[in-house]
Amino acid sequence: MPRHGMKRFSSGYLTTILCMAMLALVTWLLYVPGLGGGFVFDDYPNIVDNPLVQPRHATVAELTAAALSSPSSELKRPLSSLSFAANVLTSGLDASAMKATNIAIHILNGWLVFALCVGLLRRTHPGDLPRTRLAIAFALSLAWLVAPINLTAVLYVVQRMESLANLFVLAGLIGYLRLRTRARFRVRDAVFAAAWLVACTGIGVLAKETAVLLPLYALCLETTVLGFGEPGSRARKALTTVYVAILGLPLVIGAAWIVPTLFQPGAWATRDFTLATRLMTEPRVILDYLAWTIVPIPSALSFYHDDFVQSTALFSPWTTLPSMIGILVLLALAWRSRAKAPLLALGILFFLACQTLTGTVLPLELVYEHRNYFASLGVVLAVGEVCRLVASARTRWAGSTVALTLSVILIGGSMAVTYATANAWGTPLTLAEEVGHRGPSSHRAQYELGRAYIIASRYETSSPYIAKAVPPLESAAAMPGASVLAEQALIFLYARAGLPIKQAWWSSMRSKLHARPATVQDESALIALAGCLRQGGCHFEPNDLHQAFDAAMDHPAPSARLCSAYADFAAVTLDDDALALRLSKRAVEKAPDEPVYRINLARRALATGQPAIARDQIPVLERLNFGGRLDDDIASLRESLSHKGDAQP
Repeated sequence: MPRHGMKRFSSGYLTTILCMAMLALVTWLLYVPGLGGGFVFDDYPNIVDNPLVQPRHATVAELTAAALSSPSSELKRPLSSLSFAANVLTSGLDASAMKATNIAIHILNGWLVFALCVGLLRRTHPGDLPRTRLAIAFALSLAWLVAPINLTAVLYVVQRMESLANLFVLAGLIGYLRLRTRARFRVRDAVFAAAWLVACTGIGVLAKETAVLLPLYALCLETTVLGFGEPGSRARKALTTVYVAILGLPLVIGAAWIVPTLFQPGAWATRDFTLATRLMTEPRVILDYLAWTIVPIPSALSFYHDDFVQSTALFSPWTTLPSMIGILVLLALAWRSRAKAPLLALGILFFLACQTLTGTVLPLELVYEHRNYFASLGVVLAVGEVCRLVASARTRWAGSTVALTLSVILIGGSMAVTYATANAWGTPLTLAEEVGHRGPSSHRAQYELGRAYIIASRYETSSPYIAKAVPPLESAAAMPGASVLAEQALIFLYARAGLPIKQAWWSSMRSKLHARPATVQDESALIALAGCLRQGGCHFEPNDLHQAFDAAMDHPAPSARLCSAYADFAAVTLDDDALALRLSKRAVEKAPDEPVYRINLARRALATGQPAIARDQIPVLERLNFGGRLDDDIASLRESLSHKGDAQP
């Protein structure tokens, strides 16, 4: 290589390293104030209250059990669970260490975004100088890294699932772009590209199902930037075949699997909305996501959005139909701009494609900020392209000044909001107070505020925090659609502090559980009360909790988790082994492939003198014994059977 070429290569390499170092440093400085905030909300069922994800040793059996321990999904998200287990093995159940890991993953994703932006700019703006492309890619990557809407995917520990899945999505897009921009793209390259997308999708899905959208993102890339190659070429035909195979067929199969379940009676039983309500509401949610990403107002980014007003008709609220039209306008803009402003088109399609999984027909909660972790990249690309168009206006100097000013305001504003919010996440109490302030009509936000005051009180009757805890909890309990978490917290507080418990709290809990099927939060509340009573930390009448469990079970399809929790309560607190056995059988019927329910059934069958039931569980447990994770439990059951003279042949 000539000397001047070596100098350019060396200069470009050093500039790239410097850009990556700056991205990492700025991101770390913005997020590090939030390391001390502890665990919140879904961190508890997935990590804190999940003993399987807290292995004592790095054995195959314990790591396998950890990998398959997540209650969040039928696919178990083993890669994410293993990463939590690795944190536990190295630093214990330390939220700060887990958040530091999340920040590191976010930085790594930022570097991948930087590499992807460089590749996109090289393709869409080949006339620019390399240093110009690096500067623009740096600005785009920085804007994405500091976007406040992504904060919950970083400091909310359990949402490592989202950021880790997108690590493989971004790697998949970078590899695909490199393969597609080869000088001579051939049929075999199309095969390699398909294999790369399938591999990255498969690994990403092990972290979270959102990675399944990678082939759709690649199709967006083809539609706007790459163009499927030369018309009539063999490579173009091969690419068409690839997308039929890796996107079209899975879409048809997935629809055939999912759509029938959407019309089953139990599909929406635990939600306070229907399929029609969801489809009308989500366009408004999606446009709100767009606004929150571009102009991040702290009061809008409230973490909890259970107070979001649902759409019940096309003009109720009046923004429903206009929002639907707004989505169509965005699609039309993407189509019209794909030739002259391909990154604007790509950004719009990335943003909308990301919403197709969580913002359409699946019976998920209506609003969550972390769902925009990839979608925000689309917004950044689109806004960046708009700024570029402004900069290339007829009056070039004025256009460049306006574009630069706009970019500085947007990125600077995002950095300020992210830093302020990260500071609020610095302690559990400041986080709860900030979230409570941002969400005065959110029952979850008010519950978390009351719960933080309870923790701060240390259950001491002289603590001023006890009086502070009651108003937000009673306010949360009274809000429409609220779970029984607030009642549980009030009962828990007064029982631990030795104060008289109001029967109105038990009555409110029973009324809610009678009125609709128990949610995951309802189940967690009952489990927490049963655990506190079992451990002797709470003092209240067991019959009150017994009636609450009965109310929760008074529905056609109680969950396996609820049946199992009630069985534990019946066995330990009520000393009713017969009831515990019946409930354990129901838990196994509901979730036949969950080994813990079969183990509990076997042990309760042995306790009631029915060894045949226990013996029947062993072959199934052996089938579920991946990686030896159930060796100890199976051996214990065999030993118990042998002691009773009923050993399996």
